[in-house]
Amino acid sequence: MAGDIRVGIAGISGYGGTELLRLCGAHPRFRVAYAAGDSSAGQKLAQRFPALAGSATGEVVIEAFDPAALANVDVLFASLPTGKSREPLARVDARVRVVDVGGDHRFVDGWTYGLSELPGQRAKIRGATRLANPGCYPAASLLALAPLLHAGLVESQGIVIDAKSGVTGAGRGGASDFGYAETNEDVFAYGLHAHAHVPEIESALAQVAGRAATVAFTPHLVPMSRGILATCYARPRAAVTAAQCSEAARALYASEPFVKVREVEKDGRSPHTGWATATNLCFVSYAVNARTGLVVATGAIDNLGKGAAGQAIQNANLMCGIPEVSGLEGLPVWP
Repeated sequence: MAGDIRVGIAGISGYGGTELLRLCGAHPRFRVAYAAGDSSAGQKLAQRFPALAGSATGEVVIEAFDPAALANVDVLFASLPTGKSREPLARVDARVRVVDVGGDHRFVDGWTYGLSELPGQRAKIRGATRLANPGCYPAASLLALAPLLHAGLVESQGIVIDAKSGVTGAGRGGASDFGYAETNEDVFAYGLHAHAHVPEIESALAQVAGRAATVAFTPHLVPMSRGILATCYARPRAAVTAAQCSEAARALYASEPFVKVREVEKDGRSPHTGWATATNLCFVSYAVNARTGLVVATGAIDNLGKGAAGQAIQNANLMCGIPEVSGLEGLPVWP
């Protein structure tokens, strides 16, 4: 696409929408032409985000989301709560490319799954007009596990995923149980009976492995703002070493700009979530437990970056035929 690419963001007031706005504001080709939000409707973007004062983007007035009001939009990012996007997005004009950051269209007919690093997925994304962004937990877990299944190193059945997320992963929402006082100095597991991400993870792993996959997935909420660490356990199909696992990851991700394969540190430490803060990066590493023989794969991302807005920008870049890394090349925010 030539010239500026006009983008719209639905759900501008949420964590994902705000991160999309930040990334689009620094993007060399994207120009925010439309913003939608319920609680902030009627405000200019500069009123809600003072750093935009004096810019053309800051003058955009936030509207209530109307799928019929997208005449000046080339790409729509929909960062709406799961369950809220299927009906309105069905009414968006076919000429508008749509990236659904929410969970309503993952592995749904007519929508392309948007984790670009999975084998064969990038070509599908380039030709897509309806794109389902991956969930934040699946992004970290799948990127850690995909090389092992693609290389046939581990069994696809009985995989265990223990994952921990910062509080922004729960959404802004306003629920009192996710406030500072409720989450500080506290960690808990949730979704113990069932979790919406399990079918997504299993479908993607089965696609990579070429055979059925099953996972036991347990998410945890930890008292940090952003970041996800997924620690995944899988049974090897034969004797396997950590070096073989790392080699498989380097082979699969050799040309990937955002996935970094790291050896486990000498003291046994995994990658840190802080390494990816405010970026679209993912760090993966591998070990083999000497007592059980289980392969341990870890993936660390920013849940608002590779787990949401960063991946959405990467997907939109591919859909628009512009360099994949556009607007995503900044360094992490180091403490």
